[in-house]
Amino acid sequence: MTFRAILTLAAAAMLSACGLNSVPTAEENAKAKWGEVQNQYQRRSDLIPNLVATVKAAGAQEKAILVEVTQARAAANTVKVSGDDLKDPAKVQQFAQVQGALGLSLQRLQEAYPELKSQGNYATLMDQLEGTENRITNARRDYNTAVQSYNVTIRTFPDAIGAKIFYGAKPMVPFQATTPGAETAPKVDFGS
Repeated sequence: MTFRAILTLAAAAMLSACGLNSVPTAEENAKAKWGEVQNQYQRRSDLIPNLVATVKAAGAQEKAILVEVTQARAAANTVKVSGDDLKDPAKVQQFAQVQGALGLSLQRLQEAYPELKSQGNYATLMDQLEGTENRITNARRDYNTAVQSYNVTIRTFPDAIGAKIFYGAKPMVPFQATTPGAETAPKVDFGS
């Protein structure tokens, strides 16, 4: 064997060894990125229903207080006492009761005011929805970038030699929306 043939074989062996580490490294990176995609979908699945339930509960509590105030105000407006009615203790007492009920309702509203949080809860929910969708988008983008890197690695020389001989590497599939309407974020339903 000539020196040139030995040099050629040695160069080929060294070049083919280049893919021995880069192919599994690229593959594991792509798998890890896919795991993050799944993680972000799970986060959305866990988080959003709990946030919606929290917002609904706060809204229901606030609604009850506001309904009570509205009903008390309506009741207070139905009882009228004229100058002639001031001699009738029952009418004066009835007027005092509905006005007292309105006063109590307003007092409850005033006491609950620092706790009224539905606006803030809605804002938090919207922020979380946006943040969650952004995290999912970033995770899918990172996965697609890792898949592209892996696919380029197994198709380009010299890594392609090791990829085919040692690993039987096949291209990975990038993330693509397949569900009809997947381009639309899920709707949040408060049941109202």
